[in-house]
Amino acid sequence: MKLHLALALTLLTQSVQGFVQLPVNSLLVQSRSKSTLSVLQDPEAVASKAKLAKIEELKTKSSNLLAPLQDEMKTSEISVNKDAMQILKYHGSYMQTDREKKGKPKDYQFMLRLKQPAGLLPPDLFILLDDLSRDYGQGDLRATTRQCFQLHGVMKGDLKTVVSSIMNIGSSTVGACGDVSRNVMTTPAPFKTPEYEAAREWSKVFGHLFRPMTSAFSEIWLDGEKAASVETWGAEVGEKFNVDAVMKHDTGRGVILPHPVEPLYGDRYLPRKFKIGVTVEGDNSLDIYTNDIGCVTVMNEDKTELLGFNVMVGGGMGRTHNKENTFARAADHLGFVPKDDMMELMKCILATQRDHGNRDVRANARMKYLVHTLGIQNFKKLVESYFGKEIQPWKEQKAFKYADWMGWWEQGDGNMFLGVHVDNGRVKDEGDFRLKSALRAITDKYMRPMIMSPTQSIIISDVAPADVAGIDAILTEHGIKPIEQVDPLARLSMACPALPLCGLAQTEAERRMPSYIERVRSILTSLDIDEEEIMMRMTGCPNGCARPYMAELAFVGDGMDTYQIWLGGSPVLTRTAWPFMAKMKDKDLEATLTPILSMYKEQRHEFEAFGDFTHRVGEAKIKEHCQGKVPGLK
Repeated sequence: MKLHLALALTLLTQSVQGFVQLPVNSLLVQSRSKSTLSVLQDPEAVASKAKLAKIEELKTKSSNLLAPLQDEMKTSEISVNKDAMQILKYHGSYMQTDREKKGKPKDYQFMLRLKQPAGLLPPDLFILLDDLSRDYGQGDLRATTRQCFQLHGVMKGDLKTVVSSIMNIGSSTVGACGDVSRNVMTTPAPFKTPEYEAAREWSKVFGHLFRPMTSAFSEIWLDGEKAASVETWGAEVGEKFNVDAVMKHDTGRGVILPHPVEPLYGDRYLPRKFKIGVTVEGDNSLDIYTNDIGCVTVMNEDKTELLGFNVMVGGGMGRTHNKENTFARAADHLGFVPKDDMMELMKCILATQRDHGNRDVRANARMKYLVHTLGIQNFKKLVESYFGKEIQPWKEQKAFKYADWMGWWEQGDGNMFLGVHVDNGRVKDEGDFRLKSALRAITDKYMRPMIMSPTQSIIISDVAPADVAGIDAILTEHGIKPIEQVDPLARLSMACPALPLCGLAQTEAERRMPSYIERVRSILTSLDIDEEEIMMRMTGCPNGCARPYMAELAFVGDGMDTYQIWLGGSPVLTRTAWPFMAKMKDKDLEATLTPILSMYKEQRHEFEAFGDFTHRVGEAKIKEHCQGKVPGLK
């Protein structure tokens, strides 16, 4: 630890000249000392005096995520206390209340989020979730932007039944929330080719490698018993890749901690949540640049064998309004790593963030701030001090493209797969639209596996050609439109749940996005550019759960019925957008967007996407064009 901390401090002093976005002493040593000299003289002594965030003390005292949750779950109260609520997140659940219901007592309820590496959803798991949502939830399921399902409306008294049922079928909620590695995302296309199969398989490897090892999950939800079925993905890759041995393997370079329970996490786990994505060359269907670590398969010349991965680091979406030292960031390219070294390299990156990430200011705790402050070359040196060898240069690959994989596709093994569009991820029955019942009917009849999409939709895989017509018929009977009839604006859009259940939401998102799609479509039609497709995303707060800062046009809630407007993201999701307007009133949508879209129509290059146009033209020229036309523009 001392070697890495001293190196980190040296690199930090080399990197801060001219850097003004973050305070020098807010990162790495977790210190507020004003004396850089004292830090360099005795870094460990200064670090020990750091004023840590309260959650850090709570994690340390939790007996590896057991207390005080275990005792709180035994009470007859319909809620848990604040400390237990924080620890509950590591078990995959958030305590919520309906903010539209006034008065007391509050009707506390719980949201459960699953962990599904690569978005894999076996048919028996979907059947279980469908039943649980009906019997113990609010009757629907939500497909998230990280390829997993959320189950809303569970009462505290039913939590144990629901969680144990999920664990006993071979799935899990462990690590779906909290300061640990979250669900590992992957391109959802189930092509049966070596590169796509490698991406899926290694996603499961990373999910298994970074799972918390504490027994708290079985002690609280299974009364100390082992689950009837181990996590499916763990069973598939654990023995083949010898994951458990690799996880605990100690090179003596500070990656493995002297902790009896959590050799990678220790008793404080990570400074903040940690996200990993895996894809293949050219396929950016998962927003690969938004992850703490992004991995891209590198194959041999004939695409038959995995050589290793191109690795990127330092992406992340979360920010806070009016705080310039928080920002969205796209990842930097770190380099190429052979497959035999890949698990050790991933451990080293995690250890770098574990040991040097900010633990006193949670708003700056994500790894993106560490990468940003050090710079990618200095961050690379720090990782290499754990790794014990140099990371090879990034290998050139073909440019990324975006695809949502909706509609029917040939899978590559004689079977087909179908991408089913889900508006804002809500799998529900409402009026003539009965998506939840349709998916259940298809699963009951055909028992096909499904894959969660990074854009809140669902893919049904391994469909025999003879069953295509039958599946189409079930969807039609339940009011589900074929993809050709879905507005491209809706197909490209995403929105977070926001109100009424999210405690952080400042305004609407999921419930408002459909009307914004209709209103933007009307503007495009009036300007005679109805053929244009624009990627739009909306969130109810700045935390960025629907990854708005990568979109061509984004609405970020900043107050009741008001939004920030962001422009300039890439249609292939390789750069962040920039803020155009600090506060747009909902009623001013048309007045705000019409001048911008008119400028786009008049000044775009041939085949130029909206996001590329606004990025090329830039903030100054667009604001100049819109002065006097857009209400409230400064």
